[in-house]
Amino acid sequence: MEILIKASQFILSLSLLIVLHELGHFIPAKLFKTKVEKFYLFFDYKFSLFKKKIGETVYGIGWIPLGGYVKIAGMIDESMDTEQLKEEPKPWEFRSKPAWQRLIIMLGGVVVNFILGILIYICLMWGYGEKFLPNDNVKDGVWVQDKLASDLGLQTGDKILSIDGQKPRMFRELTLSFINGNEFSIERNGELLTKKIPTDFISKLIDRKKEAGPFLSVRVPFMIAEIDKKSKNLNVGLLKKDIIIGVNGSPVKYYDEIVKKFKSYKGQTISIDVKRNDEIKTFTVSISDKGKLGAYPVNLKPNQLEKLGYYNLANNNYSFSEAIPVGLNKSWTTLTSYIKQLKKIVNPSTGAYKGLGGFLSIADVFPSTWSWQAFWEITAFLSIMLGFMNLLPIPALDGGHVVFTLWEMITGKKPSDKFLEYAQVIGFVLLLTLLLFANGNDVFRKFFK
Repeated sequence: MEILIKASQFILSLSLLIVLHELGHFIPAKLFKTKVEKFYLFFDYKFSLFKKKIGETVYGIGWIPLGGYVKIAGMIDESMDTEQLKEEPKPWEFRSKPAWQRLIIMLGGVVVNFILGILIYICLMWGYGEKFLPNDNVKDGVWVQDKLASDLGLQTGDKILSIDGQKPRMFRELTLSFINGNEFSIERNGELLTKKIPTDFISKLIDRKKEAGPFLSVRVPFMIAEIDKKSKNLNVGLLKKDIIIGVNGSPVKYYDEIVKKFKSYKGQTISIDVKRNDEIKTFTVSISDKGKLGAYPVNLKPNQLEKLGYYNLANNNYSFSEAIPVGLNKSWTTLTSYIKQLKKIVNPSTGAYKGLGGFLSIADVFPSTWSWQAFWEITAFLSIMLGFMNLLPIPALDGGHVVFTLWEMITGKKPSDKFLEYAQVIGFVLLLTLLLFANGNDVFRKFFK
C-alpha cells in the first residue's frame, strides 16, 4: 500500500509538470500561428494508450512514462522526424518564424516551470505557513552520534554558527547546507572555531547505510519507551514516558549525558531520578557490565520536544501578501541550492555523482502516507529543478535550442538543418546516457548495496 501511495503521488506530480511544461511551448506556438502536430503526456513509441485529434493537433498519452512532448511542424526535436525539412518551408512551420518568436516558443516550458514553482511556494506559505526548529534555538548544541560528523571535527554540544558565511535558519536544513558548503564555523565552550568540509564529504555521506540515522541530531531527553524484558530493572517501578533527569544525585538533561554516565557506572547499583508528569521519583537500578540501563528510549519528534520544554519551534503564518516575498525567497533558495549541488555532481572528486538518482529516487522522496502539503512541496521543487535542467545548453533540451537561436539573433547566421539534426542526436545520446546512469544508480542502491 505504501508503494502504491508513493507511486500515485509521483505519477500525479510528474504528469502535472509535464503537461504544464509542454503547454508552455504549445500556447506561444499557437499564438504565433505555428502548427502543433502532437501534444503528448509520456512517449508513444509504436502505440498510444489514448489519442484524439482535435483540429490540427493529436492529443494523447503514451505508454513510456519518461516525459512528454509537443511536436511542432518544421522543428527538429526528440521525434527526429526530418521528412518535412526536405521540402520548402511552409508559413506555419517553426523554421519559418522569426528568431524572436522561436525563442519565446522554446523558453515557454521553462518559464512555466519557474512560475509554477513560485506560485506553489507562495500558496504553501499562505495555506500552511512554516513550522520549524530555528537553528538559533538549539541552545546546547548538536548531538554527534555519527563517525562522519566526528571526522568533520564536530563534537556533541557544538553550536553551528555558519556554513560558508551564511547563518543557518532551520535546523533541518543543516545537512543540505553541509552538502553545498566548503567550510563551517562553530562555538565550542565559548571558543569560535572554523573548519573545512572535506571534498569527499558527500561521497562518505552517500556511502552511509540508511540505518545509520541522521548525520546530525538535536540533543534529546532520555524518555523511556519500554524496559527490556531481560533487564534486571524490569520490576523496579520505571514506567513508559518517565524522563531521566538525574544519575546518582547529579542532574542530567540529555540522553547523550545519561548514556555517558551509565558507562562510568558499569556493573554498579545506582540511583536515578525520573520526572513522571509533575512528580520527581527516585529509583535504585542496576547498570549492566556494558554500561546499559536496559531501557529503550522514545524517538521524540520536534513538537513533542517543544511540549516538554526542550526547544521552541517557530510557527510562522502569512497573509497572501506576506506569503509572496517568502515564497519568492524560498524559490530562489531552492534554485541556488540545486545549482550548488549540480556543481558538486560534475566534480568527480566529491563523489556526489554516486548520489545521482532516477525515477525510483524521485518517487522515494514522496511520503508513504498521502500528504497534500508534502506533495506540493516536492512538486514545487521538481518544477524548479525541471526548469533549470531544461535551460542547460545541451542539444535536445530547450536550452540547446535557445543557444542556437540566440547565436542566430546575434550573428545573423542560422545553423543548417543538418547541423541541428546532428546536434539533436548528440544531445539525445548524452541525455540517454545520463538517464541510464541515474536509474542504474537506483537499481544498484536498491538491490546490491
